[in-house]
Amino acid sequence: MKVVLFCGGLGMRIRDAGESVPKPMVTIGYRPILWHVMKYYAHYGHKDFVLCLGYRGDVIKNYFLNYSECVSNDFVLSEGGKKLELMKSDIHDWKITFVETGATSNIGQRLKAVERHVRDEPEFLANYSDGLTDLPLPVHVDHFRQQNAIASFVSVPIRINGGFFVFRSEIFDHIRNGEELVCEPFQRLIRAGRLAAYEHHGFWMSMDTFKDRQQLEEIYERGDAPWEVWNDGKAGPGLGPYIRASA
Repeated sequence: MKVVLFCGGLGMRIRDAGESVPKPMVTIGYRPILWHVMKYYAHYGHKDFVLCLGYRGDVIKNYFLNYSECVSNDFVLSEGGKKLELMKSDIHDWKITFVETGATSNIGQRLKAVERHVRDEPEFLANYSDGLTDLPLPVHVDHFRQQNAIASFVSVPIRINGGFFVFRSEIFDHIRNGEELVCEPFQRLIRAGRLAAYEHHGFWMSMDTFKDRQQLEEIYERGDAPWEVWNDGKAGPGLGPYIRASA
């Protein structure tokens, strides 16, 4: 499935990152949090990304335009430097579509702006670009299908919207011009019984403040970051029931 990532909001400034760095590009370890989110989806086989750009979208574009696999992976150099062989790769099989969706657009407007890129997909995934989790994505998708919902999100303690959306293409029929995705459209889906939420009791954390960034960095430095499901193939613990959202 395609993955739409909302990368354009101003968000909260991460103090030591500087005004010129959009939040999706604030690093955890030596890679931006956006990379960690994308790697999570790629682990589950979803490698076709649509990035909804806004504030400092140029920084995100330049990061990937100048991405060097050699910097982050082991490689073998031979023939006097003429031949380079990567021992593993990060993004060689990713497809990334970069779409400018407005500097001040809300999430609903950003999703509508990329409709042409996903409208023909029966289902697609979407997410904010600043949250990490160990959620077993295939379980979430399977339950979404069983519920015959048009939209689903992950519900995390303290029972808030944690992102990691799954959508049917019909979602675009429920978003009107200027509407915020999780407000009017979701309210209409609730009334129609077509919005679902999946309770996840494992790891989930968003990076909204400098303190959040410090905590994520500390977890990463320990070497057992729970969101790095690609390292051991393990999904998160404590999975809750799939629930249907209600007003």
